[in-house]
Amino acid sequence: MLRFTILHRITMACFFSLCCLSLNAQTFFVSTTGDDNASGSRENPLATITEARDRIRELRKQQLLTDTIHVKVFPGTYLLTEAITFTSEDSGTEQSPTVYTSATGERPLFLGGIETGSFEVESPTLWKVFIPETRLGFSFEQVYINGERRFRAQTPNRGSFFQVGKMEKVFQIGSGERTNFSVHKFAPEAKDASFLTDFEPGEEERAVVTFYHKWETVTKPIEYIDHTDTTFFVSGKNMYHASGNSKYFVSNYRKALDEPGEWFLDQEGWLYYIPKEGETPENARCTLPVTEQFLVLKGTEQDPICHLRFQNLRFEVAGYRTPVNGYESPQAACNIEATVMLDHVENIEFSHCDIAHTGTHAIWFRENCSFSRVEHCHLHDLGGGGVKIGTMHIPRGKPVTHHIVLHNNIIQHGGYVFPSAVGVIIFNGSDNEITHNDIANFRYTGISCGWVWGYSYSPTVRNKIEYNHIHYLGWGELSDMGGVYTLGNSEGTTVSNNVIHHIYSRDYGGWGLYTDEGTQNILMENNLVYACKSAGFHQHYGKNNIIRNNIFAFIKISAIQVSRVEEHLSYTFTNNIIYQEDGEIISDVWEGDNGTKIIVDYDRNCYWKVGEPSPKFYGLSFKEWKQSGKDKHSIVADPQFVDPSKYDFRFRNSSSARKIGFKPFDYTKAGVYGSESWVEKSRIPEELMESFEEVAL
Repeated sequence: MLRFTILHRITMACFFSLCCLSLNAQTFFVSTTGDDNASGSRENPLATITEARDRIRELRKQQLLTDTIHVKVFPGTYLLTEAITFTSEDSGTEQSPTVYTSATGERPLFLGGIETGSFEVESPTLWKVFIPETRLGFSFEQVYINGERRFRAQTPNRGSFFQVGKMEKVFQIGSGERTNFSVHKFAPEAKDASFLTDFEPGEEERAVVTFYHKWETVTKPIEYIDHTDTTFFVSGKNMYHASGNSKYFVSNYRKALDEPGEWFLDQEGWLYYIPKEGETPENARCTLPVTEQFLVLKGTEQDPICHLRFQNLRFEVAGYRTPVNGYESPQAACNIEATVMLDHVENIEFSHCDIAHTGTHAIWFRENCSFSRVEHCHLHDLGGGGVKIGTMHIPRGKPVTHHIVLHNNIIQHGGYVFPSAVGVIIFNGSDNEITHNDIANFRYTGISCGWVWGYSYSPTVRNKIEYNHIHYLGWGELSDMGGVYTLGNSEGTTVSNNVIHHIYSRDYGGWGLYTDEGTQNILMENNLVYACKSAGFHQHYGKNNIIRNNIFAFIKISAIQVSRVEEHLSYTFTNNIIYQEDGEIISDVWEGDNGTKIIVDYDRNCYWKVGEPSPKFYGLSFKEWKQSGKDKHSIVADPQFVDPSKYDFRFRNSSSARKIGFKPFDYTKAGVYGSESWVEKSRIPEELMESFEEVAL
């Protein structure tokens, strides 16, 4: 061992000397057939990125690097059993950044999972495979077959829910709505209660219930079943949104396994699976997650990690395991970490990377991050959301995360573990840009900006949310959500040139543009919003917001909605076009309990309701509406779109638009751009759109 150590040191010393003499030494190569004791050249590559990282650390300590250094990874699959970590020691410089990238045109895969053995056929409709690692404490809650997510057995089956109905809080510690701890007793409806007697021995303690409240979900173990009155009990700290209107499903027991694509892991370590059409034991590749994270970049406040780039890499399969006492999801699943975590970093870039098949969110620029970007990345099949920016708390005397750019990314198909997750969310952060992204198929909001409720100080200012395509959100599962959701002071923030459509909430909500509690000083213009459930634009309460030059069309309930009367200018609504078929033009509160009327400025808008030349405005005729002080220069007229029934909102005649000073904008520029294959990758499959339409009927 001593002889090996001495030889290794001599070899490394020679290597570092050569680095001073050869520009070739500015590149390390990594291969699945490499050796971490090799030189790292193309001919003698390393085996791991971590070894390349460590070699670069040593070179930087000796100040031997003055130019860009590359770590080039050959194609292949690299197993991750834990996250690759970077610290301040790994920083590059502006003149000498470190770039981790692919060595060829084919991108390497970093896999955070293991493959099982082959399935055995238990019966024509049931397979099984033994997972020996479970005997050593290994557990998992996500399964992927041939690169596609499969769901743990549940009842009722995926897409359906039980209604809570009767619920009783039988014990609590603390007073008020948000108690410190409480025990709830639930009585299923008779038609739903059979699951309480379906548990095999030992399963009762392992079964979990997932509740869907207004905008949050809660996953809890069943702690006790009382068969005398057919009830079950769960407990927790923040179950305050549980109500008779909540819905739920029950998972993780054998008899729930009854639908193709479902799986169940028994206590002996056997994974049971009902195959989908076309799958055979020979072609079914089953992968289980072993790590929750791919990359962790954690600098310090005094010494942030700088100038690292990750290009042309794929990261797939990461998991999440529910804590023993369950999980009570706050809004937006805000406290759940991501597969790529960044704290105290600046000038970090991700480009042309994939993150897929995760149990949590994809990327989180959390504390004290700045001047970084994610561009042309594909984030999909996510347990949570896509990208998170900033912290939930406002740092005292320190800058918030700022100048993060998300540009030309596809962020789709998420919320599979945390339905309340958001496609992209800015908590407390300033000067960020979210532009030209395609965000689709989440169970909650598309883009959320701000984390202060009401009119107190908020640092979340000057953010740019522009040219994004945001669509197919909600799926009727949660309420109080929208395409773009904002909170608090938003001075200098713009929400412009976005296309937002097919937003459908469970109950209230399902808004296109949603200025929630205390949103102020925000500009929303040149947006196309259509096929939403509740309103194209909704303001809960706020002040001095400008809603200008937008198109709102085919909104199911009401094109415009406002929910609170306040004694200041709530918003200005001008130069907009509203095109309705079934829903109302405008609805909700216009007068407070004390007779105070809402202060809003409506003018130079064009309104049209198909088949109704004299639509009502909050119960008033258009003439009466004008006499009330609204829309003095507005018109009721057909805007003459090319083919609105097919969502073609170009003008065949722009005379109505010109009358109100509407400035046409090219809404086709929203979303991703680039190669034909990249744009095609962002398109939602026809069968998914059809499934959404069935939910939204």
